[in-house]
Amino acid sequence: MTEFDRPLSYPTTRKADQTDDYHGVQVSDPYRWLEDPDSEETQAWVEAQNQVTFGYLSEIPAREKIKQRLTKLWDYEKYGIPFKQGDRYFYYKNDGLQNQSVLYTLPSLDGEPKVLIDPNTLSEDGTVALGGIAISEEGQLMAYGLSTSGSDWQEWKVRDVATGEDLSDHLKWIKFSGSSWTHDGKGFFYSRYDEPNEKTKHEDVNYYQKLFYHKIGTPQSEDVLIYERPDQKEWGFSGGVTEDGRYLIISVWQGTETKNLIFYKDLTAPESTVVELINKFESEYSFIDNEGSLFWFQTDLNAPLGRVIAIDTNNPAPSSLAGDDSQGKFAEIIPEAAETLGGIGLLNNQFVTSYLKDAYTQIKIFNLDGSFVREIALPGIGSAGGFGGKRHDTETFYGYTSFTAPNIIYRYNMVTDESTIYRQPNVDFNPDNYETKQVFYPSKDGTEVPMFITHKKGLLFDGNNPTYLYGYGGFGISLTPSFSISNVVWLEMGGIYAIACLRGGGEYGESWHQAGTKLNKQNVFDDFISAAEWLIDHKYTKPAKLAIAGGSNGGLLVGACMTQRPELFGAALPAVGVMDMLRFHKFTIGWAWTSEYGSPENAAEFPTIHGYSPLHNLKPGTAYPATMITTADHDDRVVPAHSFKFASALQETHAGEKPVLIRIETKAGHGAGKPTAKIIEELADEWAFLVRELDINV
Repeated sequence: MTEFDRPLSYPTTRKADQTDDYHGVQVSDPYRWLEDPDSEETQAWVEAQNQVTFGYLSEIPAREKIKQRLTKLWDYEKYGIPFKQGDRYFYYKNDGLQNQSVLYTLPSLDGEPKVLIDPNTLSEDGTVALGGIAISEEGQLMAYGLSTSGSDWQEWKVRDVATGEDLSDHLKWIKFSGSSWTHDGKGFFYSRYDEPNEKTKHEDVNYYQKLFYHKIGTPQSEDVLIYERPDQKEWGFSGGVTEDGRYLIISVWQGTETKNLIFYKDLTAPESTVVELINKFESEYSFIDNEGSLFWFQTDLNAPLGRVIAIDTNNPAPSSLAGDDSQGKFAEIIPEAAETLGGIGLLNNQFVTSYLKDAYTQIKIFNLDGSFVREIALPGIGSAGGFGGKRHDTETFYGYTSFTAPNIIYRYNMVTDESTIYRQPNVDFNPDNYETKQVFYPSKDGTEVPMFITHKKGLLFDGNNPTYLYGYGGFGISLTPSFSISNVVWLEMGGIYAIACLRGGGEYGESWHQAGTKLNKQNVFDDFISAAEWLIDHKYTKPAKLAIAGGSNGGLLVGACMTQRPELFGAALPAVGVMDMLRFHKFTIGWAWTSEYGSPENAAEFPTIHGYSPLHNLKPGTAYPATMITTADHDDRVVPAHSFKFASALQETHAGEKPVLIRIETKAGHGAGKPTAKIIEELADEWAFLVRELDINV
């Protein structure tokens, strides 16, 4: 008898007597004890759950074949986009199956590359990952961050580029921070938190970030405090030195709210104070560059789709710009367009702008006075990124990808408007056998929502195709076309891959984002459910053949939709999801998400949050879809308790015969820096699970 021939026996999860009062509503929380990931009881529970899950997965005959195909396809050279600093070039490369990509440097584009840092040598299992890097102005020193087991916590070191040797510098307790060098190469700015409790550092809330300057060759205890706000525990600081080296631009963030503040410090006057240029959280401001005292910003001030403005810091700014430029406090350079302005840089003394048109990329060039120059021709409907460099550079690099095209790197001449292929990957896959289309479907309230659909050419639309519907819908993050080996394997098995660009994302600017936040969050779930209904109505698939998936905020999406419409889906794959919406703000950086979700402690917002919280909307006696929850024991972004508690409650309430499993990765975090070997194992498990539960012939 195989595992498939008998009902699964889940571990017994102890229920405690825990009830909380939320604005007069009594809410039980019997699995509160699972919030302690290091207790012996929790660790025993994790081991017992994994034993059931991996036992089930190991008996799926197709799993090994899927893993072999994933491994074979994954084994191709992957290049990052080159960038230049000083007289040297830098780029990332993965030979194919390396757990972590390697950072190389070379003296010229046709020079001999040299390994600058290989994270694969820092641990036996590839669980130490290279986080952020910053190269000094002359290209002589590199500050770099290391993350262990997927943690958001990073330790930063400094390496001599010429010798490849590390200096004595060692900085700790850094999270949500990059670094930026002063032009003399003597040190860099970075942000950190106070040293946490070692035992609870993966769960404790993160408050009171501080901005420091580190001088090379000195201990961290001597770092100079540049800015802190003891009266604002939620404020975080991102410090960046301008290209001319004159100013330190400080972007002040609060939670995940897209609105930010802009302060600056004159680095030519060491004793200068920090100037508050924009000191009210009213809009988003992204510093582009400066011409002396004239600062250029990308902003959504009075422009939800984005525009470019200039502020002269010699003309004292008001306490808040407040959207009023009638007094000449700022000038509009590039007005709001019909498309969404995603990012912008300065090359060849011109603005290089990236726009999203219905979630795919357009690149447009403008002069400094805002006059349009040209649009860069791209190979098709896809995503392009890169275009980095200095203000007077005449060449740059960019990458282009689509659902069926791996990332091709182009070298672009800003003067002649010529793109030439610099690196093109060789993948054992024929894109001509597949097609991508974009459709627009009505959501519950009539809003038109875009969706990309990719499948084999000539596919028969008879309602029987296994379909994988993916979504995110939050934090202003846009889902755009991208290539994935994982998805190639799904397509080869005859599957349809669909991505819905839901409200809450950034595909159509800040208005689209806000339409999926706080009291409007149900719009996101309605958009996703409507995507599923559209696919069924148009004979792409049927409920028994439809799987939904998403991670992090997308895990919340899957959890909410499977509890609201369990009959609509054949399988669900919620990954590292925010499942307990009543306690998300009590761990690590979760408090920052109240700007997106609202707060359960707010009496006006509580009913909405409680009304869709996946953990609190499971109903006893309901047949839920086949579900495999995935999380990691070291996830300190969305702590694993979310998934632990949801899995326990789902196993208790589920009345159907479909399996309800939780797959708990060890020595891993929220996803960043996960070794290739672990990624392939997890993907093989997910596809094998869907092959079994959606009855796919492989």
